[in-house]
Amino acid sequence: MKTSLTSGILATVLVLAASPAFAGNLAVGPPGCTPNYTHFTTIQAAVNAAPLSGSTTIVVCPGIYTEQVQIIGKKITLKGISYGGSDAAIIAPPAGGLVQNASSTFPGYDQYGNPYVAYFEAMVLVQNTTATIEDLTVDATNNLTVCGQDPVGILYQNADGTITRDNVLHVQVIGGFGCQGGLGIYVESGSTISNGPPNPSAAANSTVTISYNNVQDYDKNGITANGTLTGTTSNVGVTIKYNTVIGAGAVPDNAQNGIQLYGANGTITSNIIDGDWYTVPGTAATGVLILQSTAPLVEANTISNTNVGIYLQSINPDDTDNATIKSNTITATHEYDGIVLCANLSTVTGNTINVADESGINVTLCGDPAPTDTVYSNTINGACAGILVQPPASGTTAPDTYYNVTTPVLTTSSDTCATPLVKKQDGSGHRRAVVSPARRK
Repeated sequence: MKTSLTSGILATVLVLAASPAFAGNLAVGPPGCTPNYTHFTTIQAAVNAAPLSGSTTIVVCPGIYTEQVQIIGKKITLKGISYGGSDAAIIAPPAGGLVQNASSTFPGYDQYGNPYVAYFEAMVLVQNTTATIEDLTVDATNNLTVCGQDPVGILYQNADGTITRDNVLHVQVIGGFGCQGGLGIYVESGSTISNGPPNPSAAANSTVTISYNNVQDYDKNGITANGTLTGTTSNVGVTIKYNTVIGAGAVPDNAQNGIQLYGANGTITSNIIDGDWYTVPGTAATGVLILQSTAPLVEANTISNTNVGIYLQSINPDDTDNATIKSNTITATHEYDGIVLCANLSTVTGNTINVADESGINVTLCGDPAPTDTVYSNTINGACAGILVQPPASGTTAPDTYYNVTTPVLTTSSDTCATPLVKKQDGSGHRRAVVSPARRK
């Protein structure tokens, strides 16, 4: 009996010894930063060491980590921390530049309309899991990406979680004139088109909160969520709040969008958005762009220096219904309108619009044949029309407050109240702004 008991105890000890000592506390950086943690020199090494089961927190000490990070199938919190008087844990491109590490769930399209498999060069890739990325700087400076590639700062693909208090900077394409690539933070869902490497992803719903981040100097979009809308249900749901999103300002190459929902449902609240301004006539950059999203909420955002402050559009009848746009402050929309409503049953109230080159609020036609919107209690200062309504679009347009507005409410067959800069192909003088979303077809 004694021998059997001793053997059982020994077997237990051996099993325990085989468990990794670093399964609990993992850190990246010098050992002095967190003495009681198991340390790794790279973030990816720590991710690889994390167990498949349970949840793991990996703390990242201040420093510059030149790598692309992949979190696939593991529940991980990746968190920057302070040490030695510094609070900057920075992920930067590898010396040889970014490489493709994910394919898209949606096709890309070339200039002739032909589809192709689109690939991403994500600096932080989260796939098919739940993860939190917080208190980190993702800086794509010197990423060597050229036109035809698509760099992304943080990519959540078929994944849930939280992206908070991060800096996402300089996600740009070298010589990127008209490339329309470069996304700061991107969430998408659906089976990836490519069945092979790099890192194919199975379809899953994505629910992600994006909050308190600073996203600047992107080539295409600051924050993007793309999904597939079926009725009122989308496979992507996002909460986007308290972020600062700053575009490149007046540029002739890319039609930027500060925040975009395309086939995704969600809320966009209390963000600061500035500098999405495309100088080529006929195409608009936007502060907030929403397409095929059911009942989105856009509230209490501060938007400035864009072509259009908020652009809401149906692609097909009733696929962008019941939006609420309220209490936003929109300043200096260049060439176009403060708010464009190309959707049905929108409620637009309590917004302040200061200086729009065209109308303060444009109620117009897109996917719905005769949309009806409710517009009231807005304040509009400085526009050729306070509210422009293009029949058969219609709706409530009072009471609102106007200052320095040529025509408070203008009903017209035209979609502009200003002298047109360009003509449509049919020769008319209408000046429809054509928005340019990030890839999602």
